[in-house]
Amino acid sequence: MKEFAYIHEEGKLPDLLANVPFFEQFTAGHLNDILYSSYFLQCDPGDRIIEEGQEDQRIFILLTGELEVIKNGEPVGSITKNGEIFGEVAVVSGSPRIATVRARTPALCLVIDQQFLHELKPEESNAGYYAALYGFLSRVMAARLQAVSARLAEVERELEVLKAARGPVRAKSSDVRSGRGDGSRSTAAVKTVARQPVAGHQASTKTSRKK
Repeated sequence: MKEFAYIHEEGKLPDLLANVPFFEQFTAGHLNDILYSSYFLQCDPGDRIIEEGQEDQRIFILLTGELEVIKNGEPVGSITKNGEIFGEVAVVSGSPRIATVRARTPALCLVIDQQFLHELKPEESNAGYYAALYGFLSRVMAARLQAVSARLAEVERELEVLKAARGPVRAKSSDVRSGRGDGSRSTAAVKTVARQPVAGHQASTKTSRKK
């Protein structure tokens, strides 16, 4: 991965950033502060942008390329939309990273160093900026939660369709013929045992007849 400084011209956004929804939340003054604390991150396929368990306060915006999200070593999602923000959970919660983000293709991201920005703009004297920031991040997280819930509901519907298509589970024909599963084999075994005379009883009967 390679980092490149972002040279910001106040009051202007380059075409690459002009349509990023994140920047629409802030005043011109706040936007200048954000961009002064930002830099570009150029990634090759396989580069790890975020490491699961890592502690940092950076926010990322995908500008070009595709990324994949990995949890416990397994792919669980992807980030493919230009302008999509990621890494916001750790910023809001203050907890370590909950997943790894890795470049699937060559990619370019804008990185906002929230820790540096926090030192530059303390919360107690910049309530308007942080209200806009956390409000936007909360909406992003709520939208993702809604998308996950919708996907879970869709999976449940698919499972119900599969169950209905399969119908009730029936015993195999070989099991029916052999008596497995319906108790017929055990019943037959009981009848066979009942028909066999007990050896001791038969012997005593013959002895009594001789007398």
